[in-house]
Amino acid sequence: MSLLLGRRSLVSRRLNIPFFLRTFSSSRPTFSKLEGISETPQERQLPEHAVISTFDLFSIGVGPSSSHTVGPMRAGKIFITDLKELQLLKKVATVKINLYGSLAATGKGHHTPQAILLGLEGSDPETIIPTTIESRYNNILANKVLLLGGDHLIHYDMDRDMLWRWDQVLPTHPNGMRFSAFDEDGDLLATNEYYSVGGGFVVNDKTQVDENLFYKGVDKSVVPPARLHQTHSLTEPTLNSPSPEPSPSSRSSQHNDDTIPNAEAGPPHPFESGNSLLALTQKHNMTIAQIVYDNEKSFGYSDEDIHKKIFRIWSVMDECIQTGVTTNATTLPGRLGLRRRAPILYRRLMRGFYPGIMSPPSNNARIEAGSNPSETFGGSIDAPKSSSEKFNQSKQGSSFETIGARIVDPAIPSAKRAPRVIGAFDHPLLPEPPRKTMIPAVDFLSCYAIAVNEVNASGGRIVTSPTNGAAGVIPAVLKYIIEFVSDDPDKSIMTFLLTASAIGMLFKRGSTISAAEGGCQAEVGVACSMAAGGFAACMVSSPETVLQAAEIGIEHNLGLTCDPIDGLVQVPCIERNSLGAVKAVTAAQLSLASHGVYSVTLDEAIEAMRLTASDMSVKYKETSLSGLATTVKIPLTVPAW
Repeated sequence: MSLLLGRRSLVSRRLNIPFFLRTFSSSRPTFSKLEGISETPQERQLPEHAVISTFDLFSIGVGPSSSHTVGPMRAGKIFITDLKELQLLKKVATVKINLYGSLAATGKGHHTPQAILLGLEGSDPETIIPTTIESRYNNILANKVLLLGGDHLIHYDMDRDMLWRWDQVLPTHPNGMRFSAFDEDGDLLATNEYYSVGGGFVVNDKTQVDENLFYKGVDKSVVPPARLHQTHSLTEPTLNSPSPEPSPSSRSSQHNDDTIPNAEAGPPHPFESGNSLLALTQKHNMTIAQIVYDNEKSFGYSDEDIHKKIFRIWSVMDECIQTGVTTNATTLPGRLGLRRRAPILYRRLMRGFYPGIMSPPSNNARIEAGSNPSETFGGSIDAPKSSSEKFNQSKQGSSFETIGARIVDPAIPSAKRAPRVIGAFDHPLLPEPPRKTMIPAVDFLSCYAIAVNEVNASGGRIVTSPTNGAAGVIPAVLKYIIEFVSDDPDKSIMTFLLTASAIGMLFKRGSTISAAEGGCQAEVGVACSMAAGGFAACMVSSPETVLQAAEIGIEHNLGLTCDPIDGLVQVPCIERNSLGAVKAVTAAQLSLASHGVYSVTLDEAIEAMRLTASDMSVKYKETSLSGLATTVKIPLTVPAW
């Protein structure tokens, strides 16, 4: 991305340099101070087609937010990469960082400072070790030093060098940030503004037509040409410009004896709407997943590359679920002190599947699909230890009560006595007795989704799908398919993720996947729609039914607001992913039962979402200025335990 360069006298006219010296308040923002901000988004042009790479829509990063953590970290590294290319890095003595709008309003709870500073040190969201983030950040704060690019040490004072302008929004997007580098004399060496537009994508106002709007690379010299530029972009094509040399894999890739078009020609099956995508599937007699697969080959990926990348994405998703349900940590970081629920939910579900709690443990005590997925993606989650195993390990120094043939640990309150019946017994309407209820689809979907989002909330490794705040919906639904539905997990993974990505592309082009632009409908709503379409595709549905499932998924999330308590991706975000996963399966089932009869198309629903986002108050767009963020008292009025 291009940097604005110049001496102090030149830049002071462009940027009003004394602005860097303004003081700011760290107090909680109020909406009255944002009244001058226009809530009407600027009219925007759309690319002529929606096709981007699946591996840009689904990318590996860290929590808790794709727009407030992953995007800013990537922006920091892009800035440093550009300084290196311009041979300016060694001259830098000071870096000033300005955060605007939603980034400033909820950035602290979303770990935006950590992300930017570690990005400036050269870290990348996909490769950074999540457990090192906090210690590295604390070291920067304590020692007031920043290692730019990993090899150039400068002085950095967080209180002086990072300014939080939550009362100001830059024109292009609510998630704006400005980086400026100065030399020892205070002269400005370079500056640039970046916008984190959702899903980890980062754009620059002057270059968003062709850079980082369609790909997530940091160094564009190593990004395949077809991902770097859309053939049908916002500008007229340059007829006489030299075309990039096609990659060897794109030359050799074939489908039905036809060579897949190379980077010069763009994707073989461009689509800009649900209707055009449906027309392509009918014209070529292909599924949506097959359409996306062939488009990926035009980006320079071979069949082996596509397979490896898809399963790498699923591997991280699956590992995230396993981490979430097996962790020993009891609470999430932050002032809410929110208790982790995924491990408890999972243990309860396992007791339902393994009722013989006195039987000896078995190596086969695990959930499996029709074929053993552990051979493919690294193992299933083991069942919890049986009570007899716990008893044998704990009988020394512990006292147990015996109720019938069942051993009860008195340390567990629920095991001491029968559940209490609530209500009066001398009333004409007797109270309902306690019942154990377990609906496998709902319970497992909830458990998986909550597990992923608890890992995300703690800053763990995550897949943006399509964002981090909504990262639990798609893995939960896919995990459920693999464990309980599919007889061919490998094919289901490919079909599900490629189909879901096509739907995500339509939302990215036609509306938004950024909560700062559209509220939570742009995150959990879009993820629900993508998962519904993916689920329907795995049920061998027609492309029309798949798009209908996606439409139902978003239609019943329209208007969903983003008002995170204390700016943390915890409440209501974690539970909302659970409900999003359940809604996705329900939407798919409704579409399957509708036999092609429906009233609203996916394109109409996407346009409705765009209009809803346009009309939505900025208070409900990831700013924590209203809704739950203001009605819930901290510490919580209801204990988090």
